[in-house]
Amino acid sequence: MLYILYGEDAFSLRQSLERIKEEAGMAELLEANTTIVDGQQLTLNQLMSLCNTAPFLSERRLVIVEGLLQRFESKPGIRRHDHQAEMESKRKEIEEWQGLNTYIKQMPASTLLVFIDGELSQDNAILRSLSEIAEIRTFPELKGKKLQDWIQKHVAENNGTIADRAVNLLVEAIGGDLWTIDKEIEKLLLYCSGRTIAEDDVRRLISQTREPNILYLVDAILERRVKVAHQLLHRLLEEGMLPSHLLAMLARQLGFIVRAKELPRGLPRAEAQKKLGLLKDYPFDKTLAQAKVYTVERVREVYNRIVETDLAIKTGKYGEELALDLLIAELCRLQKSA
Repeated sequence: MLYILYGEDAFSLRQSLERIKEEAGMAELLEANTTIVDGQQLTLNQLMSLCNTAPFLSERRLVIVEGLLQRFESKPGIRRHDHQAEMESKRKEIEEWQGLNTYIKQMPASTLLVFIDGELSQDNAILRSLSEIAEIRTFPELKGKKLQDWIQKHVAENNGTIADRAVNLLVEAIGGDLWTIDKEIEKLLLYCSGRTIAEDDVRRLISQTREPNILYLVDAILERRVKVAHQLLHRLLEEGMLPSHLLAMLARQLGFIVRAKELPRGLPRAEAQKKLGLLKDYPFDKTLAQAKVYTVERVREVYNRIVETDLAIKTGKYGEELALDLLIAELCRLQKSA
């Protein structure tokens, strides 16, 4: 069986993956028969070898491939004289993977194969070729009314209620980051202890957890969520955050991203978390996702902008608030052009 899970909503995507595991049954044995591989360098022969391996003391084997279909996406912003070379490279890759469709039909029934990707275009060659034989689930980023409805539903599923104004404040403070919203809802439910979550509860809890909010701000900047980044920045500055602390946290996260890119392929998750010093799932998963987007050159460029901003503040070239606003705008512009 082949599943293709893709989209910007990584939280819902991971929940869907967990349901696939639950439906397969025998969770303990399935965990021992699960292989997770990076699809960026994977060959078809390597994938077939993994899928042909018989499960050990279990009826099922789970193979999860991350980022394979992204290889067949057109790269934005490519120079015209490089376009022909890129098309030739893509053509060769597509030819190499043309046998995947045929192989899936012959794949051992004991194997569950799951492709996980970010946002994909509908003209993705491999996605199109597998559309008739795969169960495809898409997870677009939730916005506006859909995001508000998701928060209401998520609170209700955890036996709670939340006021509309409290929902609006959560969205304003965090944006569409469901990982973060999930954690905040968990804390709010404990804090409110059975009563309806009100706007003041959200405001009070957020003000009591300033350090996590700095981390959310770092993520918003690095993930190009401009509106959320500006909102968090100005609120944290009003609460007394030092600009130097934000710059230090940004530089720290860039260090994690570089180290994540250097992790050996196939390293077990627990060992990878230990090497990075990120033992909690949320920051670890966030860092891996960011490492897939950032090249070493982009990391260097972002770091240089951080240094320039620090110097501009210290020399009085710009005021602190203006310097950080300009930094956010510049970093998001860099990422768009990249």
